[in-house]
Amino acid sequence: MKKIIAVASLTAVLLTSCTPKATTASAPAAAVSTAEQIAQGKTIFENSCGRCHKLPDPAAHTSVQWVGIMNSMAPKAKLTDEQHQWVYDYIVSAKK
Repeated sequence: MKKIIAVASLTAVLLTSCTPKATTASAPAAAVSTAEQIAQGKTIFENSCGRCHKLPDPAAHTSVQWVGIMNSMAPKAKLTDEQHQWVYDYIVSAKK
């Protein structure tokens, strides 16, 4: 009986340590862009995002919600990581 418990415990430990860790959507770093880059973010937002759909109001979503929206839409707009950051910083700054 002790062997069964020991084997079951060892198996549980091994399975737990081998499973992939959960990933969370990470937000772009807050306000790391310069004023000029934020202005470029506004231009990219208006041109790239507005090309496919009506532009959403930046105040319509929280900063956390924008992370998810940006993470799903930036690849469709073919934004670089840098452009993604600028657009995010513009949206967050426009909310204030």
